[in-house]
Amino acid sequence: MQDSRPNILFIITDQQRYDTISAQGFPYVDTPNLDRLVHEGVCFTNNFVTSASCGPSRASLFKGYYPHRTGIYRNAELWQHSWIENLADAGYYCVNIGKMHTSPYETPLGFHERFVVENKDRYLEGRYFFDRWDLALQANGYVKPQRELYRKRPDYKERLGAFEWELPEKLHSDFYVGDLATWWIRTKPKTEPLFLQIGFPGPHPPYDPIPRYLEPYMSRDLKILGTTQEELDGLPPPQKACNVHNTEVDHDSIAWTLNPTKEQLHRVRAHYLANMTMIDEKVGQILTTLEEEGYLENTVIIYTSDHGDGLGDHGRIQKWCMYDIITRTPLIVWGPKYFKGGQVIDDLVQQFDIAPVIHELAGAKAPDSWEAKSLMPLLSGEKTETHREYVFAEQRSDALNSGLTETEFMTMVRSKEWKLVHYLGNESGELYDLKKDPNEQKNLWTNSDFNAKKEELLRVLLNWRMRSDNNTADWPKPWR
Repeated sequence: MQDSRPNILFIITDQQRYDTISAQGFPYVDTPNLDRLVHEGVCFTNNFVTSASCGPSRASLFKGYYPHRTGIYRNAELWQHSWIENLADAGYYCVNIGKMHTSPYETPLGFHERFVVENKDRYLEGRYFFDRWDLALQANGYVKPQRELYRKRPDYKERLGAFEWELPEKLHSDFYVGDLATWWIRTKPKTEPLFLQIGFPGPHPPYDPIPRYLEPYMSRDLKILGTTQEELDGLPPPQKACNVHNTEVDHDSIAWTLNPTKEQLHRVRAHYLANMTMIDEKVGQILTTLEEEGYLENTVIIYTSDHGDGLGDHGRIQKWCMYDIITRTPLIVWGPKYFKGGQVIDDLVQQFDIAPVIHELAGAKAPDSWEAKSLMPLLSGEKTETHREYVFAEQRSDALNSGLTETEFMTMVRSKEWKLVHYLGNESGELYDLKKDPNEQKNLWTNSDFNAKKEELLRVLLNWRMRSDNNTADWPKPWR
């Protein structure tokens, strides 16, 4: 008897901001295939990750708990188990192509097959680990572009991590992953039900698009947010120190500056968005291949990213802070056979809330102690209450990866109208009135007129943490 459960395609990009898909109100980006998913699927406009960096965000997504319960706060911390094991136990054939950011890199995690592709510019953990992309480059007589090579450029410090891809197009990391996915779908005997996770390495830096994709963006108005000195002066000391650190250590081939020019910021943004168009093209090819191979009709596609990128907004490059451009990412669910298309849902959701949906579709059992809350009532139009009044995110001090050294722990609580960021061991913090200040440029933390709101949100944060520890006390934390 044929299994009628849906195939599940889970696409995760790396470091993609929410304002990078044309159909979601950002027409300066060319994303026709993602636009199709938005128009035919369900779009969540207020999706928030649980951590401001790759490893802990992904571990939280694939475990169903906040970082303080998974015990994974930083990149390269041990991460060997996930709910993918539940899907495998339920009869799904589980495949990963591309980035997952597990540690160790090649841990099975529940997958039957893994084709691991990691960071474009890996320099810390596993520096000499050769992934599938390394091997493909080597087989073609090339070496992965990385900071040791970029540093030899006379304009290295001027580029701020933005470089054109100079090797054959097919060897770009996002083209390689997309093409590997279509090859697998065409070559492997049809297996259903299928859980296929595709992890694109981009648009994570180095910002390295193929030149022909870059050219249209270099002359385009890209709506770059200005940063005032007043805003920078209002940053808490841990974030000021992190900004300085990023000028001293070239994480991911970015030699940052505290005073980038308009031309530099535009170039970085253009490179980043050109990489998004490249990813969009590969998504379209993957959808075509699924249709040609007989998978697409009974497939649910989920598209999201692990966190965003500052791109110079707020004086910030990369992540490691709690602005919406970092913690808010796309989340699209496409499956005409299962969900009414054209829905736009603006409820606050945590990214890991998609995990219970995947389990329900797959007929798999999710743990009772999960902190993830199913999005199925929203997807099916059966919503009877506000999904979440608040969302949360966490980040531990991380000298090696981020330079976030002037605090022990950073925590965000956000409602529809307010955001508070607490820094453990530091008297400073962040408080934003999102209704009046949606771009988060006026920090109200020291304004006594808002002390009552600050205390209210601090109580919310305290109660959330205590409730989380209590409700998940029986979950085996060592299960990493």
